[in-house]
Amino acid sequence: MALMVVKFDLKKRVKLAQFLWLMYWFSVMAGVLVFSMGLFFKIELRKRSEMMDNNESHFVPNLLIAVGLLACGINAMGGKICYDSLDPVKFSRWKSMLKPFLVSCVAFNCLLVLTALLCFLMRIPLQFTLAEGLKNALRFYKDTDTPGRCYMKRTLDQMQIEFRCCGNNNFRDWFEIQWVSNRYLDFSAKEVKDRIGSNVDGKYLMDAVPFSCCNPGSPRPCIQYQVTNNTAHYSYDHHTEDLNIWKRGCRDALISYYGGMMNTIGALVLLVAILEVIVMIGLQYVNTSQCNLANPEDPESESEGWILEKTVKETFTDIMDKMKAMSKGNAVEEGGVDGVATVS
Repeated sequence: MALMVVKFDLKKRVKLAQFLWLMYWFSVMAGVLVFSMGLFFKIELRKRSEMMDNNESHFVPNLLIAVGLLACGINAMGGKICYDSLDPVKFSRWKSMLKPFLVSCVAFNCLLVLTALLCFLMRIPLQFTLAEGLKNALRFYKDTDTPGRCYMKRTLDQMQIEFRCCGNNNFRDWFEIQWVSNRYLDFSAKEVKDRIGSNVDGKYLMDAVPFSCCNPGSPRPCIQYQVTNNTAHYSYDHHTEDLNIWKRGCRDALISYYGGMMNTIGALVLLVAILEVIVMIGLQYVNTSQCNLANPEDPESESEGWILEKTVKETFTDIMDKMKAMSKGNAVEEGGVDGVATVS
């Protein structure tokens, strides 16, 4: 027994085809939107690629771009099929292609769901790539004269200002690295000698942060040097909430930014997948209603359309039987080849 049988006359078939034609072009626009979002996300990642440990993070935006292009192509073709279904002569050219096309639509819908899932899960690998990437970026902050790293200072400063963050985990990360280049240190000065001498690795460390960590909304002039020295500043306690530098770490800020973006894109892709399922079911009704006319010689005769020719259980059983038959056939062919080889 067929699944979800619906009876159609000519008027219903025409209305369904026209509705689906319109829905397919909506789906094309949705594909353009997915492509655009993937492109935008890729550009956003490239802006801060220097602060990421690897290039694996570009897999999801690349997949979004590919899925968007596929959606445009598949839905444009579906729209053409629905348009031609209004003319029996034109539609007859599509009949042999419709079943493979519907199978490809099912596979594409599975790809859409997988893409949405990857969007939601991307936050996890992003945490690791940013943790290591930002750690290295902070170390290279001072290397303004080193080829390949000369723009790292500018990139980090712009990021800290834009995202209102400081350091990797927090502002104390700047205390553990030398972020002032030796080029700007007076090695004859006692303070510089003492700081370098007190460090095992011979680095110039200090409890200070770059200017980009300063909070412009604070009423007090920025305290970016001797941040933890209460006696160095009047009416100051670094343990209180009065610090006028950003307390939030940049890794947390970036993960929140990219994570929110990916959740939005993931929800959009799921909506596109739902839309694709709707138009795919509609196209199946168009196909079966056109193929099951009561009188094939009369295009105006009534017909029945359905989603599946059999129930879900029977359809699944048939698919499994076909797969088993194919595997047995391959095994027999391999056995025959081995036998011929042995005889020869």
